[in-house]
Order: sequence, then structure tokens, then C-alpha cells
Amino acid sequence: MDKTVTVLVVRRVMHPLYKKFIRRSKKYAAHDELNECKIGDTVRIIESPPISKRKSWAVTTRNGAPLGAATPVSSVEV
Repeated sequence: MDKTVTVLVVRRVMHPLYKKFIRRSKKYAAHDELNECKIGDTVRIIESPPISKRKSWAVTTRNGAPLGAATPVSSVEV
């Protein structure tokens, strides 16, 4: 799917009987307008109006920087 990323959200919950913390995870399909996200990126998503049948989330930041922000380029000596 173009312009779509799958975001895995992991949370810890306590088991009601054994009182042990267990990991629960859920996958969300999120809209990435500029196709900037790569595997392993830490992203922040927000709920948005439905974009498609499964996609109602949008990526706002990637690795702490807003999407579409230009990365500084180091100066090159000529």
C-alpha cells in the first residue's frame, strides 16, 4: 500500500489472576503522506477522519521530528 505504514503499539497490562505484567500489542495502519517512514522508525500517530477502509490514523512525527521537516545538510568544501 502506497503512503501507508503499519505501526505496532506495545503496552503492558497486569494479568488479573497472576498479577504478572504481560505485553499486549496492536497494529494500526497509518497514513504517511510523504512516504518518509522507514522500518524501525519511532513515530507518533493521531486519529484522523477515515482515509480508507482500515486507515484512520495519520503519522505526525518521525524520530522526534515533524514530518516534512528538512534535515540540515552539512557544508561541503569545493
